[in-house]
Amino acid sequence: MNGTAHIDEVARAVLGVEGVAFLKPGVAQQVRSALAGTGRAGATRGVRMSRSGGGGEGTWDVDVHIVVLGEARAVDVARGTRAAVAECLRRMFPETTAPARITVTVTGLL
Repeated sequence: MNGTAHIDEVARAVLGVEGVAFLKPGVAQQVRSALAGTGRAGATRGVRMSRSGGGGEGTWDVDVHIVVLGEARAVDVARGTRAAVAECLRRMFPETTAPARITVTVTGLL
């Protein structure tokens, strides 16, 4: 599984959380897509993943930007999103013992 596949998997987990309307792309991603002319509108645009430390053995840093449905409590959706990402990482990387740093940002309500 490559980096894009990992991000796609995390994005699917996030979109399965009750109260998540959609993933919100960052400004840099929107500009990059516009300049590339791809017009690619994918769920992965609201998820960034990187690994700190050398040799791929460090902590996963996952940054997720979501828009929440108006009838849901944003704090509950953010907590559910964080739990879904943590579980997804455990499934994808069962051999990893280092904890992940997961940041969930609610960028809007719908």
